[in-house]
Amino acid sequence: MLFHKRLTGKSRVGAVAALAVTFALVASGCSANPTEGGSTDGAGSGSGDANLAITFLPKNLGNPYFDTSDKGGETAITEFGGTFAQVGPAEASPDAQVSYINTLTQQGVGAIVVSANDPKAIGDALNEARDAGVKVVTYDSDTEAQFRDVFINQADSAGIAKVQVDMISKQIGDAGEVAILSASANATNQNAWIELMKTDLAENHPNITLVETVYGDDDDQTSFDKTAALLQTHPNLKGIISPTTVGIAAAARYLQTSDFKGKVALTGLGTPNQMRDYVTDGTVTAFALWNPADLGYLAAFAAKALIVGDITGKDGDTFEAGKLGSYTVGKDGVVLLGDPYEFNKDNIADFDF
Repeated sequence: MLFHKRLTGKSRVGAVAALAVTFALVASGCSANPTEGGSTDGAGSGSGDANLAITFLPKNLGNPYFDTSDKGGETAITEFGGTFAQVGPAEASPDAQVSYINTLTQQGVGAIVVSANDPKAIGDALNEARDAGVKVVTYDSDTEAQFRDVFINQADSAGIAKVQVDMISKQIGDAGEVAILSASANATNQNAWIELMKTDLAENHPNITLVETVYGDDDDQTSFDKTAALLQTHPNLKGIISPTTVGIAAAARYLQTSDFKGKVALTGLGTPNQMRDYVTDGTVTAFALWNPADLGYLAAFAAKALIVGDITGKDGDTFEAGKLGSYTVGKDGVVLLGDPYEFNKDNIADFDF
């Protein structure tokens, strides 16, 4: 399966049991600075003269997915002797991250690791940071390539799209109406996956009709309400794909206590801890994700490699990423974490994140 390939490649170490231990460790705590407007010291600390002050800027704070991924970043930064911090807005919006980038630039951090709410809106601020000597790593959601040094891609976009289409197709018998509940309308990663899902559906699943795409803005209540509206608007709906951890959990919560439980399939991208009850009681059959802790961990090591000069972000650059092994920078400065993994009732108890 896809997950087996990721675990047994030369650049990977350990196995599922080892991952489960890692997940248990990172899931138990929050990031070092969990409040909006937090800051970092700027001067940095670490080995030699390198400024290893690295700040994570997720789409928004209070998001379990980013809590886990950024905790993975903190683990890595602790390993190599840097200084970790997390800052960010309360809500994911295109311009919400700009002021944080400007402040971090003024403080002189070594690197900013950011999940972009918009591919362009933060570009000028990031380039000002780079002009000031700050390294920029994007993770989870990219900017345009000219605004950062490296992008840590959680999984190949085509693979992410395909696994979600395959799951919904299997769950509804490859026929019927489906809808997509996404995050924000400007999310780079979400939009790329959705376009690929549309192509896959059109080319390979002629009996499945995508009736609508709606946006929950990575907000629990908004996503919950959008799910209710979808089911009211489309009484023949057979399935929902939600490629966002906030959205899939909110949709599952709605389905669990409604007359639609067992009648409307739900799949997408989620974390085992937030989806466990819904899988156990049959509200959700299967969903997918990568390891978000590894995503943050890899992003932190990429930031370090940029700071100390091991890589510049050009195609073919290689660097070491602690327990994850060696990685190579690909075209346009993209580093691929690995393939998505499908969670279901048979395996979900093996994971804790």
